[in-house]
Formats: sequence, C-alpha cells, structure tokens
Amino acid sequence: MNKSWREYLFQFANSGTLLIFAFLCVYPFYFIIINSLSHPTESAKGVYFFPREITLSSYEQLMQIPTIFQSIFISVARTVVGTIVTVFCSAFVGYMVTKKELPFRSFIYRLIIITMFFSSGLIPWYMLMKTLYLKNNFLLYVLPGAVSAFFIILVKTYIESLPSTLEESAQIDGAGILTIFFKIILPLSLPIIACIAVFTAVGQWNSWADNFYLVTDSSLNTLQYLLYTNLKSNMADIMRTSASGTMLGADLASTGRVTPMSIRYAITVITVIPVMLIYPFMQKYFVKGIMLGAIKG
Repeated sequence: MNKSWREYLFQFANSGTLLIFAFLCVYPFYFIIINSLSHPTESAKGVYFFPREITLSSYEQLMQIPTIFQSIFISVARTVVGTIVTVFCSAFVGYMVTKKELPFRSFIYRLIIITMFFSSGLIPWYMLMKTLYLKNNFLLYVLPGAVSAFFIILVKTYIESLPSTLEESAQIDGAGILTIFFKIILPLSLPIIACIAVFTAVGQWNSWADNFYLVTDSSLNTLQYLLYTNLKSNMADIMRTSASGTMLGADLASTGRVTPMSIRYAITVITVIPVMLIYPFMQKYFVKGIMLGAIKG
C-alpha cells in the first residue's frame, strides 16, 4: 500500500521525537562517564561528547581508600542476601494472605497495608533496631526489609490471577502448603519475583542511611556510605590546601589535581554502572510482572 506524504511526514516526526527523547535519557549517564575519564583540566573547561586526555586519576584516588574492597564486599553481600531474603519472605507472605483458611486473613492483610501509610519515624526505628541488637550487625542490612507491604500486594494480586485449579489439583494429590508454594506458585510467579528482585536489589545497592545511623564499625561500611564520607573529606582537604579556600573548580583543575566534581563523577559511575549492567537483563520480567500483577484491582 502506497503511503501518502502525510504518513511519511508523521513517521519522520514520530521517529525524530523518540530519538531525541532517547538521547535525553541516555546522555546524562554518558556525560558523567566521559567527564570521569577526562583530565580534570579538560573536564573543568567542559567535556560534552568525547573524553579528553583520558585518565583514571579520579578512580585511582578512590581505590586508595583503605577499606574500599571490604565495603564493596559488604554492598554486594547485602544486595545478594537482602534480595533473596526479601523475595522469599514477601512472596511467602503474599501467598499466605491469599489462603482463605488463614485465620484473620483480612485483618492481617489490612494491617500490612496500613504500614504503607503510617511510619513511626526515625527515633522509634533507631530504638527498635538497637533493642533488637542490630547495631553494628550485618543483619541490619537484611532483616528490617525482609517483608515489604508493597511487594506483598504485588505477589498477592499476581497469585490471585493464576488458575485456582492448579492448587486444587495439587491438594487432591496430597501436596501441602510448602510443596505447593515451592513447586507450583514460585515457578509460575517468576515475572513478579523478578520484578521484586529488581526493586530490592537496586534499593539495597543504593542504601546507606542505615549504615549512617547504626553502624560505627568500619568493617561493616557499605560502598555508598564510604564513597559519601570520602567525598566530604576530599572536598574538605581540597578546601584546606587551596589558597585561602579560593582555588576551586577550573583553578584547581589547572594544577592537574582531581577536583570535587571529578570525584563526584567517578563515585556516580561506580554506584550506577552495576545497576545499569543488570537491569537490561531483568527488564522484560520487570515489565511483565508489573502488568500481570495489575490485572486485578
């Protein structure tokens, strides 16, 4: 079928708009990466499309932090362990609240939902964590987020969209709750499980507030908190060593030293790149899980 010039014009405008939108989404990350790789002098002048005088001085300075590899291990460990625990606990609770045989099922589900609207605040949270002996404890990164009301809602809605005959036939064959959950519900719920895993992993990887409030043991510091404290101390050192605190930005970059901005670029790349590498592989499950979990109101 021959297309009219209006249809060609619409396709051209539509494609151009989408390309511009995609460029606007990708360019900020690209901008940060090329500036983190450029020499501080060139970066201070403005690097917009290609890195200039490529150097790893900002990354080398970050790698000189004494406990950075320990912090990387802690961040990876909390992300992996925390994601597994949260996915399992939230999925199991979400499955249980779909069981009509569960006593006070409606009350328990409503009680879970209420936690999404009301928060006790920072001080009660701090006192609770301290009472549970989670201060300076790795479990601080895992247990408080083991059950999420939002994830329970997603799982419950998704499970209710599955054919009930599958579970009924398993019960006739003598399968118990755990058998049904692990051998039937979990395999059929992979899209929503992947969705929850992406949410949890990103949140665990980027989290540092719990480290800030409840951890004083440097061996338990997360990567994000360590980079945050290093950025503050680095900026303070630069201010002290500058001429009366006035040599900043381009003036400081002209000496060949890393600047606060170049350190920020390097820190941003280190914290964002792992998420950007993992998310594309989980995106199809992520979108599918959200859509299927929203079929029922």
